Amino acid sequence: MCPTNRPKNSNKDSELLIMTILILIGLGILGGMAGGWFFQKIRFPQVVGYIVIGLLLGESGLRVIDSAGLASMRSVNIFALGIIGFLVGGELKLAGFKKYARQFITILLFEGICATILVALSTALIVWKITHCIPAAIASGLVLGAISSATDPASTIDVIWEYRAKGVLTAAIVAIVALDDALALTLYGLCSSTAQLLTSNTGSVMRSLGQVFTELAASVALGTAFAVAVVLFLKRFARNERAAAMTIGMLALVIGIADAGKLDVILAAMMVGFLLVNLLPRRSEEVFRLLRAFATPIYIIFFVMVGARLALKDMPLWLWGIVLTYIVGRNFGKAAGSWAGAKLTGAAPSVRNYLGLGLFAQGGVAIGLAIVAGDKLGRIPVTKDLLLSDMIVYVVTATTLLLQLIGPVSVKLSLRKSGEEGKNLTEEDIMNDLKVKDLLGGQPPPLRESSSIADAVKYFTRYDLLIYPVVDDNNAIRGILTFESLKDILSDRECWGWLLVADIMTPVTEAASPEETLHSVYDRMQQLRIDQMPVIGETERKPLGVIDLRGIRQAVNSELLKRGI
Repeated sequence: MCPTNRPKNSNKDSELLIMTILILIGLGILGGMAGGWFFQKIRFPQVVGYIVIGLLLGESGLRVIDSAGLASMRSVNIFALGIIGFLVGGELKLAGFKKYARQFITILLFEGICATILVALSTALIVWKITHCIPAAIASGLVLGAISSATDPASTIDVIWEYRAKGVLTAAIVAIVALDDALALTLYGLCSSTAQLLTSNTGSVMRSLGQVFTELAASVALGTAFAVAVVLFLKRFARNERAAAMTIGMLALVIGIADAGKLDVILAAMMVGFLLVNLLPRRSEEVFRLLRAFATPIYIIFFVMVGARLALKDMPLWLWGIVLTYIVGRNFGKAAGSWAGAKLTGAAPSVRNYLGLGLFAQGGVAIGLAIVAGDKLGRIPVTKDLLLSDMIVYVVTATTLLLQLIGPVSVKLSLRKSGEEGKNLTEEDIMNDLKVKDLLGGQPPPLRESSSIADAVKYFTRYDLLIYPVVDDNNAIRGILTFESLKDILSDRECWGWLLVADIMTPVTEAASPEETLHSVYDRMQQLRIDQMPVIGETERKPLGVIDLRGIRQAVNSELLKRGI
């Protein structure tokens, strides 16, 4: 058998690539977490911090992440888009969607088409003023208009989850961003083919639209097939860990096949999530919860790479006029179209007034369409130094950068204005918000170690507690008296007068801090299988009271009612 000749450096190159990917993943997660934490502190959505860190590390900043590094991360980014699509699909529950289906579709068409028309007209006018070439002006206007209709689901949904939003506006935003991809692809197919006809006399509008619909149908079919497989598996195997692992494996296959087949990755994965949550609503709850936790570092890396990809250093200055025109036209079109569609369908005031604000973000889909448009439109000059294809890529890249910074903040504002922020809280969230000290009002005084058993019995009959802190003459904690330790001598009344609390008290082995969250204390008490625990000050070691599981549950339920959840 003849030996095969391998390049000597192939193994080294492979090792270097693996190291590069691992370093970029580490940089992305740690840098993104730091940026997200900082921007949360200054009351911005954390996704803005991820993107800013990417800008600092990428093509427009320090160039720590160069084009080769970005290329090596392509699979991670595609996987992240698929996970985002799956989780967005999980938000589309038929019970709510059926009720508002006509409303959502009408609003979708109004906001998408309105943004397309305004951007197309305004940018075409500017390009015509600069080039005096009507075909190039119309072509650029059509393509930029179609691209402007796309809304980034990733950063929009991330903000909704971060601020725990719930309500009719939140449902509308989720539905619109989930469907926006399909509308953007349809409008792009129509407009890019028309632009190609104008500039090169080649191409067919009908053939292009046929390709778009074929791609959408194939994406839906692929997602449906894998969704059926996931549902069958979950019906057979109920263990959460196995179910989550299998779902991730299936998603990886869906994403890989969709990417290899040039299909819409987000739409295919979204169908899996959509069918799973509607066919197995209860059994899939834990799967979605585990996948959200699993997806957090993937999200961070994805948005850091989005920021790193945005390179604007070679962009001509005059193009910023088109960029600003595009952003104003797009955002106004989204807001006006949403308002008109909501008004026409009798939507709730919160949807009518604030939905447009929730649709400003623009992401990777827009950049992808711009690159494809650049390939289609060929080498058509706009000015002596700039081609039409390059102009479209520059404009969409710059607008994506600005809209990725504006969009999440606008989503947060829309949720706050509508009053839906913080409405999707769980009991666990409430327990993380509240501290032990919030439940310490009206506590009985501690027992003295010098008190008699007769006095202790009076405490247990007067107050509804099973343990009491015991203190010395300086009010320092000495131990606790439990009902269990008292029960053994209750029948011997003769000793009540001379036996002291100090004789039967037990040492403090577990205690809560007043600054500790209810969630932390609740978990400890569940693990220890105790119903009550003393609360002791951190510095002076003086007892502040007793916290019990029943009181925690009552406080949580009261807070849920107070917040209208």
